[in-house]
Amino acid sequence: MRFLLVLASMLWQPPSETGDFLPNDLVELVQLDPTIKLDIRYATANNFLGKPVYSEARAFLQRPAAEALVRAHRKLKAEGYGILVHDGYRPWAVTKLFWDATPEDKKVFVANPARGSRHNRGCAADITLYNLKTGQAVEMTGGYDEMTERSYPDYTGGTAEARRLRGLLRESMEAEGYMVYEYEWWHFDYKDWRRYRISDVPFSAIR
Repeated sequence: MRFLLVLASMLWQPPSETGDFLPNDLVELVQLDPTIKLDIRYATANNFLGKPVYSEARAFLQRPAAEALVRAHRKLKAEGYGILVHDGYRPWAVTKLFWDATPEDKKVFVANPARGSRHNRGCAADITLYNLKTGQAVEMTGGYDEMTERSYPDYTGGTAEARRLRGLLRESMEAEGYMVYEYEWWHFDYKDWRRYRISDVPFSAIR
């Protein structure tokens, strides 16, 4: 898979953008707060592709977005929960792979590489909650990267507790300047995502 990503970076190029953008300031979330948990699915085979596409299990966001997520995480501790991160910044070549591998009727769940992803800008986080007492991820109305209606943030099925926790996560993130994506309860976009350029920098190049 690493070979495929290298090949992709040679053959594919992110869309060109004009205008004034803020400089990249990607920071690693666990460096800001080590109590944030990680479950970086794309560094494993436990994802919708069934194979790893990241060589490192790390999560980054632009600094203001990262600091906002940390604030939400710390406030959630009063409720007995913390944030578990599945993904943050995503190189553009990975978005292209996702798009090409996803059937047409499921493409609302992946970003069009022709426009780039908010993940590519370092301003989108795929997250859930974990229980502080058990350290385990909570049950939500649907699974991460599940391409069904159970992933919709307004899905009315599932248990009352799962819907409560989904709402708690959403409220906590929205209070810090994030917006939930209309098709994925776990995907949150930071308010200033338009101010950052699409990036294709690999994790290994971020220090």
